[in-house]
Amino acid sequence: MTKTISINLGGLLFHIDDLAFQHLQAYLEAIERQFSNETERKEIMQDIESRISELFSERINREKEVVSAAVVEAVIGIMGEPLDFAPSNETSYSEHKNENSKRGIHKRMYRDPDERVLGGVCAGLAAYFNSESWLFRILFIAFSFFFLSGALIYLALWIIIPEANTTAQKMEMRGEPITIENIKNTVISEFERVKQRIKW
Repeated sequence: MTKTISINLGGLLFHIDDLAFQHLQAYLEAIERQFSNETERKEIMQDIESRISELFSERINREKEVVSAAVVEAVIGIMGEPLDFAPSNETSYSEHKNENSKRGIHKRMYRDPDERVLGGVCAGLAAYFNSESWLFRILFIAFSFFFLSGALIYLALWIIIPEANTTAQKMEMRGEPITIENIKNTVISEFERVKQRIKW
């Protein structure tokens, strides 16, 4: 008989068996130790926990209700080990990054709230298609001016396309692998962007 525990991870409730819980707890503690010197540690940990809860949701909905040690192992395999990006182990991290890119990272379309002028539709399309947002802005203006449909298409896309609110969604929008290191880098760059805006 296996003992199960209820946990709240990233705002979602999960039932997890005792062995899996111990493994997950040790993993999260190891990550937190890696970020002990980072001023954005709290935000990084929140984003990592949110991503782990998303991955748990994907797996237990299809397989079973209780999070097992095998599910935790699979999620750690996707997220990466804390030692994979330790300063003394740069080669190991780059190898891990290459492994993740080989798995086939799937892009998703989101509206980009960081680079938006109105709703973030053009910035989101630019991130998805690896292009410049001004090209899409000119395209929508031209369609609005000549065919009167650009504004309607823009409004429809604003309603249909979800906004990238979490760090994981912003990375998915750009087609980046959602690993611990990438989450950390994204959170830090967002903090830097906010600091620059405050200075101006």
